[in-house]
Amino acid sequence: MQQAEITSSWARSRLHGLGEDSEPSLMSEDVDPEGGLARAAGRALRQAAAELDGSPVALVLADHAARVVDLRCADATIRGALDELGIGPGVRLGEDVIGTNALGTPVEIRQGLLVRGREHYSAAFRDFTCYGHPIFHPVTRRLEGVLGIGGLIDEDDRLPVPLARRMVRDIEDRLQTRSPRAQTRLMSAFQAASARRGRCVVVVGDGVVLASPSALDLLEAPDHATVRACADGVRAGGERSVPITLTSGRRVRLICTPVERADGVLIDIVTEKPTAATVSVIGHRRARWPLIVVGEPGSGRTTDARRTAGPGATTLDATDVVLRGESAWAGDLRAALNSDGPVVIVENIDLLSERMTALLTRLVRTTPRPVVLTSTPGDHLDDVHAPLLALCNDRRDLIPLRRRRHEIPRLAEQFMAELSAPGRVRLTAETLRVLAAQPWRGNIAELRRVVEAVAGVRTAGDVIPSDLPASHRGGHGVVSPLREAERDVIVAALEAAGGNKLRAARALGISRSTLYNRIRALRIA
Repeated sequence: MQQAEITSSWARSRLHGLGEDSEPSLMSEDVDPEGGLARAAGRALRQAAAELDGSPVALVLADHAARVVDLRCADATIRGALDELGIGPGVRLGEDVIGTNALGTPVEIRQGLLVRGREHYSAAFRDFTCYGHPIFHPVTRRLEGVLGIGGLIDEDDRLPVPLARRMVRDIEDRLQTRSPRAQTRLMSAFQAASARRGRCVVVVGDGVVLASPSALDLLEAPDHATVRACADGVRAGGERSVPITLTSGRRVRLICTPVERADGVLIDIVTEKPTAATVSVIGHRRARWPLIVVGEPGSGRTTDARRTAGPGATTLDATDVVLRGESAWAGDLRAALNSDGPVVIVENIDLLSERMTALLTRLVRTTPRPVVLTSTPGDHLDDVHAPLLALCNDRRDLIPLRRRRHEIPRLAEQFMAELSAPGRVRLTAETLRVLAAQPWRGNIAELRRVVEAVAGVRTAGDVIPSDLPASHRGGHGVVSPLREAERDVIVAALEAAGGNKLRAARALGISRSTLYNRIRALRIA
């Protein structure tokens, strides 16, 4: 079937009077880069481009006439090759222009087609292997365009086929949710929810935000970004209820419910009333010693430990063992824990050797002083550092910042207020939304560094997305729990293998090339 379609396409190409060795005559036409097809495909293109980053592959979105609407190149090599051919937005790649290809031919035959190297009619395109899949509107069944994936890859590489099909399913789903019916469902959900006077309710859809008058009165610019972040989390993982603190200081709970068949979220904003049962967090922590605080680098372990310990705490950091040697550090540890005094904080116990862990365990067991330990998560807590963990009467696991995106706008505003003169610099709602969408591998510490960078160049006025560092301007989309879990498994395997990718691949039961591909796709350093 595949070869028959290629043969038929070559015959049509000849009928158009095209020569195999002729220089393609490519002309640019007007296209709408913000049209319905481009908007529906935006998320799928961004996610796929991130997954393929560094590969000699291009993603091309074309309309029903095979005109390029959007073009994403995963590395400079493929970008240079396409630039040399003159391919860019607005260029039409129909069969009547360049003969058999993975965009124009699917437009003609209304089905997906893999075009390998020499199967391209035009000799200029024979270095490429490409797959194109048509996009049909789910409601009207009208051809909307074609999604093409290809590049300077092996002719036997069939990766473009399942990837393109998956992306087309996502694009077609979004075309359906963007239809007038979906917009009507969002409006109906909003009207039904806001019918009761004074009810604070917001509906967030794709390109649509509806808010009741009481919600508009309650929410300030950073709060809008927080609400959007919560809505994104719901669409990624189902119904949820999230307590937050608004810019005004008021505590509220966001009750988020997906709107069926509309790709939107209904959010009820309910004011939380303090109760007599509310207890001081710090008091609660101090009542249960020793305490271990576990979190990823940059997640706020040190801040949490110091806040819990209170003023006057003595801090020892296991990173100093490398600089001072085990003997000197052990002497400081004994001096601190064998005497009376305020809380002792021992940072980064994950770096301690088995010998030093045994010493710390003996001292914690007999010390008269309260102790707070900090550590990264990992298997070491069930292995070499398990004796320390067994002594702890309390454990606090800090959630990574990427899993509590609704807090990012408030934290960014807080850092900016600390770093600039009051009222002189303001993070716009769109900037806060962009920040909330970042992956934040470095957690709170990374967020603070980004805000510091902005404060260093912007001393007054509004901070817009283009003011952010280039590395933090793009939309990354909300990372799904499944991809987060996959990333954590791969990172753990690499750590267990000491960074040896072949051993890590064997432990995971996958090939080394597959592991390299997943490392690139998941942006594992």
